[in-house]
Amino acid sequence: MIKADILVIGGSAGGLHTATTAKKIYSDKKVVLVRKTQTVMVPCGIPYIFGTLKDASKNRIPDANLLNAGVELIINEVTKIDKKQKMVYLANNEEIMYDKLVIATGSLPIIPTFIKGYNLDNVYPIYKDEVYLSDLLNKLSEMKDIVVIGGGFIGVEFAEQLKEDKKNVTIVEVAEKCLWQAFDNEFCDLAEEELKNNGIKVITGVKVKSILGDGKVEEVELENGERIKADAVILGMGVVPNTKLAQEAGIKVNERGAIIVDEYMRTSEKDVFAVGDCVEKRCFFTGKNTPVLLASTAAMEAKIAAANLYGLKFIRENKGTISAFSTKVFNKTFAAAGLTERRAKEEDFEYVVGKFTTMDKHPGSLPRTNKIDVKLIFAKTSGVIIGAQIAGGESAGEMINILSLAIQKGLTANELNTFQVATHPMLTSSPIAYPINAAALDALVKINNR
Repeated sequence: MIKADILVIGGSAGGLHTATTAKKIYSDKKVVLVRKTQTVMVPCGIPYIFGTLKDASKNRIPDANLLNAGVELIINEVTKIDKKQKMVYLANNEEIMYDKLVIATGSLPIIPTFIKGYNLDNVYPIYKDEVYLSDLLNKLSEMKDIVVIGGGFIGVEFAEQLKEDKKNVTIVEVAEKCLWQAFDNEFCDLAEEELKNNGIKVITGVKVKSILGDGKVEEVELENGERIKADAVILGMGVVPNTKLAQEAGIKVNERGAIIVDEYMRTSEKDVFAVGDCVEKRCFFTGKNTPVLLASTAAMEAKIAAANLYGLKFIRENKGTISAFSTKVFNKTFAAAGLTERRAKEEDFEYVVGKFTTMDKHPGSLPRTNKIDVKLIFAKTSGVIIGAQIAGGESAGEMINILSLAIQKGLTANELNTFQVATHPMLTSSPIAYPINAAALDALVKINNR
């Protein structure tokens, strides 16, 4: 029997970060992490195996940080949690006793059993498993026509990378726009334009009726009658919490099957915490359940859980998710945080929008300069920022992090208009036209003139 002070189940972003952080905070405790796979994939890097990297082994999270921190790693599968005995059972019949348990079992891809033909050969969900992904990479190398079902981040990034590998790629999205959950229509249109300009066929506002073929995929049939030739289908329809282990242990879950936790990541059971995709997420603004599953959110939750395993040290640090995203579609970066204008309307927020367009270097004639579009959303009465969207060059990926912090701290349009920035011609927009300041000013003028 193995004894652990802190036991973590799951080795992706949430579990890994919980284990290493816990060992730093509680250096005298024995921290053990159990995971099923020999290696761990960088979750957000998986699409890039199929175009940029062309090798699943190049997308590993190295174990060095885990082992160098003093965490004991066990490669095995946990088959049962006994919360009364404070013990878990492994597939090889070994047992581990724990003092504190952290469940970080992640998520699983949505399998559309409601689509006829979902189980044909060459229909591929995306699992975070190196062996599976390596096999998929080899199989796709022999194929030419690929249909991606789902136009969210997973679907769009897979489509882009498969096109880089010279495939004929079609995205089918049931909603009216790709990336609609993260962006308002004008930003979705920019992303779709970038996809189409690079040779990807984009079909939106229509459902997949069936996947056709004699044993293996040959076509994808849409509800409007259109048929698309397909050697393979990539399922990019999102993920669901992987909580079977927790549910069998009697740990409470919500209506979506996600583990219910408080702001300190404590579950319904004493001494059992949970982090990452297996855990319910609540909207920062409304407190409503929101199925936004991100590695960055898991990392935040991991730090909170690790710090509070032995007594509450950071009071109410997890106030909900603000859904901070970023992605790159060919030559354009898209980033968002907080509420979209669409969501603000749905929730009956009274709001004001500030916009600004400029270049991301100054002067704009410098090489590798990109146009940057910024949209900020503020509560009308208080002027507090509640949402942000950016499209432009790679600087958008870090600029959204400024706005993420601004949203979490409730900064106002006036504060964002006047916050001090470091600028340089080769690195940023002009100090007299810095896009965050300028978009905030646009909103501030509207607020003051209402």
